[in-house]
Amino acid sequence: MTFGVPINELLWLAAAILAGGVVTGIMAGLFGIGGGGIIVPVLYEVFRALEVPEQVRMQLCIGTSLAIILPTTIRSYRAHLAKGAVLQGVVRAWALPAVFGVAAGAALAAFAPASAFKIFFAVVATIIATKLLVGRASWKLGDELPGRALMSVYGVLVGLTSSLMGVSGGSISAMFLSLYNKPIHNIVATSAGIGVPITIAGTIGYMLAGWPQQALMPPLSIGFVSLLGVALMAPVSSFTAGYGARLAHRMPRRRLEIAFGIFLLLVSARFVISI
Repeated sequence: MTFGVPINELLWLAAAILAGGVVTGIMAGLFGIGGGGIIVPVLYEVFRALEVPEQVRMQLCIGTSLAIILPTTIRSYRAHLAKGAVLQGVVRAWALPAVFGVAAGAALAAFAPASAFKIFFAVVATIIATKLLVGRASWKLGDELPGRALMSVYGVLVGLTSSLMGVSGGSISAMFLSLYNKPIHNIVATSAGIGVPITIAGTIGYMLAGWPQQALMPPLSIGFVSLLGVALMAPVSSFTAGYGARLAHRMPRRRLEIAFGIFLLLVSARFVISI
């Protein structure tokens, strides 16, 4: 027995985390996302088995997810940057507003119920998936990105959404960029870029937000971040992110959009079922 859980069960859970790390890394590079949609459900089962209290379990999953996808997102961004596909102007315009949105989301994590995070994730992911799967070229807000003020608003929304979902911001930033008729490969690459400041700020924010409830956390945790979860999954997901990025640049635009949309619907279904 370890932490009150049979050792064989912990071994299976560790194997699930490692397998999730492989899939997470490939998804991060392929879709420009950090993989939080995969990490959070896996970690939820781990923390349930370890009997982490329900009132902090979902927040712990999200905070740990942000910490795990930090190195993955950096690796994915660098791989796309080498391809010359990142819209650096967008990354610069969104970085500070996104960090502000992340801070607001981390503050909400201190008292918002777990079900709120699941519902929020499912609704946002379904909207994005619908746009990708059945959207038309005419569904756009313009051919050129808006001015600084509206871009800042978008940045805040990307950061806030990421903080409440435990993701790097790729899904929501992809939706905004697609509404301004940007090519899918640029969207994927830029989404990876904005994920870097989001995951850094989110990790720090969730550590601080969970500190008052440290007594409810499992061993080797800092606030809402489990160092054990990070240690098991982060290296594997970071390593495989480069393979996903290379695969993304070999796929036709429409096939990549369909794959991304299906992925988001599957993630949404997983969260709805768990409510």
